[in-house]
Amino acid sequence: MKDELILQNIKESLINIEEEKCMNLMQDALDDGFLPVEIIEEGLSPGMLSVGEQFEDGAVFLPQVMMVAALMEKCVAFLNDNMPESEASKIHGIVVIGTVEGDVHDIGKNIVKVLLNVNGFEVHDVGRDALLSKFIEKAKEVDADIIASSALMTGTMEAMGDLESEIKAAGIHDRVKTMVGGAPVTQYWADKIGADAYAENAGEAVKLVSDMVK
Repeated sequence: MKDELILQNIKESLINIEEEKCMNLMQDALDDGFLPVEIIEEGLSPGMLSVGEQFEDGAVFLPQVMMVAALMEKCVAFLNDNMPESEASKIHGIVVIGTVEGDVHDIGKNIVKVLLNVNGFEVHDVGRDALLSKFIEKAKEVDADIIASSALMTGTMEAMGDLESEIKAAGIHDRVKTMVGGAPVTQYWADKIGADAYAENAGEAVKLVSDMVK
């Protein structure tokens, strides 16, 4: 029987930026029969989300968030190396993701990217403060199924509507679905600009993407 407590310990070691402890715990979890995806979804991701929420509340500062994010990337790389070949080779869909022009926040976007990756999606990140044309160009280049855009400031939300218009103007709206998210974004806003989906959090984003590519 697998020890669920180990996932909680992985979460806490990530939050506390205890790299050696976190790596050892992940190896213990693998030895105990946990799949890499389980460790990411139930250990690492809740830890990263917790730090993101603390940052939004002013309880922690950006340098700590960046250190946690860097450790999470190392952890995910380690787990990807231990991913069963049958799981690693599955590609369920292609997603272009980025934070819209004028907005430099990318913690939430990065969490969504990691979760999509480990759930079998090919993800192309156009970065933060990304020109809308970059979303379009990358979507055409990789034949994307979904374009996901993030905005963390009310002043940059308008760019999401502009992106919807540019997708239609580029003639790819009939084969590319869109998803929006970010702290100030709502379902009402998504409906208003004509986005196909709105994700309130990273877990919901993965579910919505999975549903849309089926």
